[in-house]
Amino acid sequence: MLQLFSVGWNILEGIIAIGAGISAASIALVGFGIDSFIETASAVTVAWRTRAELQGRTAAALANTEERASRVAGGLLLALALYIVLDAGRRLLGFGAHAEESHLGIGITALSLLVMPGVGYAKLRTARELRSRALRADAYETITCAWLSLTTLAGLLLNAILGWWWADPLAAIALVPLIVREGLEAFRHDECAHDDAP
Repeated sequence: MLQLFSVGWNILEGIIAIGAGISAASIALVGFGIDSFIETASAVTVAWRTRAELQGRTAAALANTEERASRVAGGLLLALALYIVLDAGRRLLGFGAHAEESHLGIGITALSLLVMPGVGYAKLRTARELRSRALRADAYETITCAWLSLTTLAGLLLNAILGWWWADPLAAIALVPLIVREGLEAFRHDECAHDDAP
């Protein structure tokens, strides 16, 4: 149920954030929205893996699927980080449109900041009870989403309240270390899973 909620939430959040980001020319919002879709892929993988585990599939088959999904998610996150650095850097140097205020973007990131920490900690509790490394990794991705919400929201508010157009690309660049960490964790988790395989 937690994974189904995460998938539904992230799809809705991603659609709203990307739409609002394109409308307001906000690189921070677009990056936040793209990350939501990458988290959706992670949540779907963990839900599929948990279901397969409950159906008694072999550990090797589960590890193989999880390894492929981790590599794809990690690669997408690193590509997202590169896109943000290039586009935000270009905007800070004066090329491209300045972000406009986005009330819809402020609303979705504020709501995400309220919802995602609770979902993340519920996943951690469930992961401990099930002894699921995959769900534990996904829980930390969900908690990271809350930090991404906070950073994006800060940039949007500074732009809307103080008119600091540069707060948006700076907020986007502030997302990069978290996104890169998520991407590298996906590869590290992948290697750990491979090392633990029989």
